[in-house]
Amino acid sequence: MDRKEKEPLIHITKRKMIPKKQEWAIRLGAILAALVVCAVITTLTTHLNPFAVYASMWEGSFGSERKIWALLKELSILLMISVALAPAFKMKFWNLGGGGQVMAGVLATTTCMILFGDKMGNVPLILLALVTSLAAGALWAFIPAFCRAKWNTNETLFTLMMNYVATQIVAYFIIIWEKPKGSGKIGVINQSSRAGWLPYLGGKQYMLVVLIAIAVTIFMYIYLKYSKHGYELTVVGESQNTAKYVGIDVGKVIIRTLVLCGLICGLTGFLLVSSTDHTMTTTLEGGRGFLGVMVAWLAHFNPIGMVLSALLMVFMARGSGEISTAFGLNKSFGDILTGVILFFVIGSEFFINYQIHFRKSSKGKEAADV
Repeated sequence: MDRKEKEPLIHITKRKMIPKKQEWAIRLGAILAALVVCAVITTLTTHLNPFAVYASMWEGSFGSERKIWALLKELSILLMISVALAPAFKMKFWNLGGGGQVMAGVLATTTCMILFGDKMGNVPLILLALVTSLAAGALWAFIPAFCRAKWNTNETLFTLMMNYVATQIVAYFIIIWEKPKGSGKIGVINQSSRAGWLPYLGGKQYMLVVLIAIAVTIFMYIYLKYSKHGYELTVVGESQNTAKYVGIDVGKVIIRTLVLCGLICGLTGFLLVSSTDHTMTTTLEGGRGFLGVMVAWLAHFNPIGMVLSALLMVFMARGSGEISTAFGLNKSFGDILTGVILFFVIGSEFFINYQIHFRKSSKGKEAADV
């Protein structure tokens, strides 16, 4: 007896290409669906008006000029780290060491400000701190890149471990420079003299950081899209064998790309110490190295798209904090809403890249055959 093979109820195929409008419509639909789910969760668990909760989240980010500048500061730092990681990920070099590279820049800047704060003028000190932080970040990225290019080591584990090494070195020097002794903190560096502090632009502390982040984002967009180096790293990411066949030095491209990542991360560390926080702690980077991976991935490694994905991350983080303050809720509740929204946003990428097909009924099939 012949048995006809039954067609599966659902099968999935990869999309070739969809229009940008449809792509963004899927993302917007995912966010709207997430807001509906969050509203249901809020109503069932807290009996609060979900619209009041959403208004509170907006208030936490845009409720005052001070809050807007705080959001822009967080956005700028996260965006710079995300942009720094983009070329490595586009090359399929899984650089998870952005946090360590930032902390290398933090340590270099702090060292210059503490050791030379009373020995040279402010401008030479800032330039010295900038150069050393760039060099430190580049070195921290060069080490795993060289080992990958030379001995084909696993860059994921290597860069991840470099984060912990950088954090422990920072912890060691905090103990050396701690004030007062036994506090485990170094406090605000050069608080009275402000040696090594970047100047305010237009009376705004974070204006310079925002402008630098914009410049770095534009530079990276041009570098990846229009430069020869951007083309070469894209080819290496698609196929190293193809890259070798057309005469590209794969090892050189890997090292050059990671050094660029390290330079931008080192610059970010410099800004954290000399402009935004004026201190050094083991948590100063704040997990942005890992968050930057998600930001870069959501934007498909497009620096301009990273502005939107980074804004979403910062908005959700600040909004969840405002919910806890305004309604007296545990901070975990805000984190739950953040997680739901991110789940839907990440899930929308599946529907952008793949299409779901349902099995047609036998009657429909016969009609189609006829």
